[in-house]
Amino acid sequence: MGRPPDVDGGRAAPRGLLLPALLLVGAALVVLGLRAAGWSAAPGIAAFATVFLSIVIQATPFLVLGVLLSAAIVAFVPADLAERALPRNRALAVPVAGAAGILLPGCECASVPVANGLMRKGVTPAAALTFLLAAPAVNPIVLASTWVAFPDDHRMALARLVASLGAAMVVGWLWVAFGRTSWIRLPARTNTTDGARWLIFRHGVVHDFLHAGGYLVVGGLISAVINVVLPAHWVDSLAEQVIAGVLVLAVLAVVMCICSEADAFVAASFTQFSPTAQLAFMVVGPMVDLKLIAMQAGFFGRDFALRFAPTVFICALIASVVTGWALL
Repeated sequence: MGRPPDVDGGRAAPRGLLLPALLLVGAALVVLGLRAAGWSAAPGIAAFATVFLSIVIQATPFLVLGVLLSAAIVAFVPADLAERALPRNRALAVPVAGAAGILLPGCECASVPVANGLMRKGVTPAAALTFLLAAPAVNPIVLASTWVAFPDDHRMALARLVASLGAAMVVGWLWVAFGRTSWIRLPARTNTTDGARWLIFRHGVVHDFLHAGGYLVVGGLISAVINVVLPAHWVDSLAEQVIAGVLVLAVLAVVMCICSEADAFVAASFTQFSPTAQLAFMVVGPMVDLKLIAMQAGFFGRDFALRFAPTVFICALIASVVTGWALL
């Protein structure tokens, strides 16, 4: 395809990323400043700084690696390879597209434009949407970060793979069975050119890192606040209720908008909640959160997003509960 619509010859610095970038830098400076000033002597501030910094520092290497690989895939891998590799039968294409997510690293910030690009190359919407949901949650970087985040229970990485892949395929098959072309704004088909690959790569790295890094900071701050500010008996009360705990963390994943390459560290910090609730946080977040809903509405239309997001949330929640019961 030609130059992407959000890239202006390298001059279109992502003004929309100013707030995430400021959050990323500002939060780090504030926390480091507090520690340098000795304010960390206060137990609450010390706990807040410890939780926040541990989340950000552990997650950043995975975030950087994922952003680089995702940008390289978008810029240099021809999208028509996917169309040739998928079966012509739409129902069979769904699991193949889901499995492809295991091989292609990237976060949900890149999954929507990648799915849009696949549709531009003629990939069926059911397969492209399955890939959109699966890739951010089952790729090697995310699974590795999950393995590191839960060192005492490596079953969590397997459970995340099973639940995320299962939910993605169910949504894909639901689209095959019930989806209508009128529900989605399909992009015009285009052919790939070699004109702006490095420009796309550079823009993708800058955009995804600042965007995802900003949301990582927000997620880390919220997690630290929950762990420090909220009365312990409130959190413990919700955590002790199996159903309520799962629902609370699932909804929190939608609101917090954390990059999938970092969310395992945030989920692991919610030690009061059950493993199934932590799993729901990691399965729901990469599939449906506020930023994804906005991106999907922008790419595929508001009517699509209003139908797609609730369906995905329900499927991801059910997959998390079933997988958690079976494996955790």
